[in-house]
Amino acid sequence: MTQSHALPAAAVRNVRPALAGPTTAGPRTTAGSRDGRRRPELASFLRSRRERITPDEVGMPPGPRRRTPGLRREEVAQLAGVGVTWYTWLEQGRPINASPQVLDAVARTLRLDAAEREHLYRLADTPGPQPATDEAPVLPQDMRMILDSLDPLPACLTNARSDLLSWNATYALLFPILVNASAATRNSIWFAFTTPPCCNPLVNLDEQAPEHVAIFRYRYSQHMDDPGWQEFVQRLCAASAEFARLWATHDVAPPRPCDKVFHYPAVGDVATRSTNLDLTALPGTRMVIYTPVDDESRANIAWLRDHPEATAPQHHH
Repeated sequence: MTQSHALPAAAVRNVRPALAGPTTAGPRTTAGSRDGRRRPELASFLRSRRERITPDEVGMPPGPRRRTPGLRREEVAQLAGVGVTWYTWLEQGRPINASPQVLDAVARTLRLDAAEREHLYRLADTPGPQPATDEAPVLPQDMRMILDSLDPLPACLTNARSDLLSWNATYALLFPILVNASAATRNSIWFAFTTPPCCNPLVNLDEQAPEHVAIFRYRYSQHMDDPGWQEFVQRLCAASAEFARLWATHDVAPPRPCDKVFHYPAVGDVATRSTNLDLTALPGTRMVIYTPVDDESRANIAWLRDHPEATAPQHHH
């Protein structure tokens, strides 16, 4: 796990949208130069995956005079249900468009695992297929054990879009509405901007909101061609006028630790610092840990752990 690097606390307030124009910082990376590196890599990758599968493995006769160590290109095309010419051009690294559906058929034919499939989509510069919204993510058992061992510190696992993937008991205690939301809205950004103030324990949202959105845009820029991200931003802009206003500023900032204050009527404030740890074993996933910044906040968390009913929602919207 690696600690996310940070900007100074006030940096986001002074961030301005990037301006188009020449730069003297060094040579610019153009789309053409990226394609020039990516397409040969795509060609070599497809060829290597094709050559490791024998005809017997896919129920095809070996045929006479087979010089290819694995499947022929036309056999891959036939099994994937795509045109022979199209697949040949794809494997040759020619500049052709490839839809997620067609790449998925090729990936199934070549028996790619999850990492290879993701690699294929990146090399083809095509957004990968999105998992079903209600599909529960599969997380390594050791991640679950680490989360539990962090108790009584509230901690959770999220993806780059801030969808909540897993959490420990103290996190669930402090954020019962969030952890019990539907999969489509079990997202910390969505929760922060759409939960009514009467049910949202985050008391310094006005102070934190610009930074939250700037960091979210920083991550969005790495997934802006992903239909799932586009749809999420559209839904959130429609659901929250404040998020839509901040999104329109185009401010951007890299992730950093954030100071968050939560209020619970039974005990008062819980002041924390949230720290993001990127998980190298699960690219795009991070662990978020909330550390109390003073003894009073630590004592308040302990009291709430002994009285879990104190954080339960008193009404529903």
